[in-house]
Amino acid sequence: MANERALITGITGQDGSYLADLLLEKGYEVHGIVRRSSTENFERIAHIRDRVRLHQADLGDLVSLAHVLRAVRPHEVYNLAAQSFVPTSFEEPLYTSDVTALGVARMLEAIRLIDPSARFYQASSSEMFGKVRETPQHELTPFYPRSPYGVAKVYGHFITVNARESYGLHASSGILFNHESPRRGREFVTRKVANAAARIKLGLDRELKLGNLDARRDWGFAGDYVRAMWLMLRQPEPGDYVVATGRAHAVRDLLDVAFGRVGLDWSKHVVLDPALLRPAEVDHLLGDSSKARRVLGWEPEVSFERMVEMMVDADLERLKRQGGGAGAGGGGA
Repeated sequence: MANERALITGITGQDGSYLADLLLEKGYEVHGIVRRSSTENFERIAHIRDRVRLHQADLGDLVSLAHVLRAVRPHEVYNLAAQSFVPTSFEEPLYTSDVTALGVARMLEAIRLIDPSARFYQASSSEMFGKVRETPQHELTPFYPRSPYGVAKVYGHFITVNARESYGLHASSGILFNHESPRRGREFVTRKVANAAARIKLGLDRELKLGNLDARRDWGFAGDYVRAMWLMLRQPEPGDYVVATGRAHAVRDLLDVAFGRVGLDWSKHVVLDPALLRPAEVDHLLGDSSKARRVLGWEPEVSFERMVEMMVDADLERLKRQGGGAGAGGGGA
């Protein structure tokens, strides 16, 4: 695979950075798409910045995508870019739809026009299941999205299926359940909790405001999940795969592990804030990844507990480097 070229949209995000790490280890020439912006945030790929090639383009602009595809001629295209924060999708439903839904159609059209032999991966989401029709959820479970983000992801998923069936593209979708890491954005609940546990332990904060503590999610480690993406594009035939651990945890479990890592009782610090509740809640997501395990040979390697501990440890170290707190310790790595 030394001569393989990959193009990643969303390369500066959590998944994009882990995928870039993996592909570089596999000997790929890695290219990434970044949007034109007055502020650039390459923090997650700073350690590999000199080993990847970045190109300016936008999922809202078909011409810019075609230009990059023509210049790079990738063998594999991973579409990980999206407006992916569910609460923001309620506030900005049109923008979310344009990027997260129509952006997929634009990329697929660019591939069809420039090089239909390129293999395509679409980042679908467990949020498409929303108000779940059955538990656990698998590839044939009906979708019932409960947010503009989930609705947009359903469009992106089915336009990928349509491209595969109509034009013969090697286009696969990974229906990824929640996956986290120390590189997760601080607006997401897992990182919000990990960061708060570290800050409270170091005396930088006293409380953490949260909404629904009973929501249950199938949480896995992002580094494990990007391996599944890569495996999908190695298959002779394209397809759709649920990627999940098969274990669900409530937000309360997340709090237990995160605050327990630093020796604190979360009930003394967490404040319930009704303003943080979703307009339409998704209560219980649990994935059945038996197809991915059978066909791809994929298995998650990092447990929920270890993942949360990694996140707390990373935030403790970051805050200590920044000079936060005095003499506070958290569990060992």
